[in-house]
Amino acid sequence: MTDFLADLVELQDIDVLLREVKDPEIALQEERLGFQLENVETLERARRRLASKIDVKLLQTYERMSRRFSRVVVPVEGSICAGCRMSLPTSAMRNRDADVLNIENCENCGRILYRR
Repeated sequence: MTDFLADLVELQDIDVLLREVKDPEIALQEERLGFQLENVETLERARRRLASKIDVKLLQTYERMSRRFSRVVVPVEGSICAGCRMSLPTSAMRNRDADVLNIENCENCGRILYRR
């Protein structure tokens, strides 16, 4: 996985945590389980720091898609998109050049793909 995709996955994980912390129903369930939901500001600072490292165009694409999907950046499992569970065509290119922002998208759902 390239550095910019790793940053994007980390940003996505922070976004998921922030959504859970800010959802009163989920927050109540977490507190019942004994988890303390604190330091939202720390998460927001970490998100801003990460977002500043990501290419502006890629970040805009991610944020636009995150309104539709809770997970925008998903792994490829074999030849299956982990987001929509559809098989990727055999002609799908594998991005191996870390210096180029040619990202691979699922042809079915449009999510950003990465290979482990």
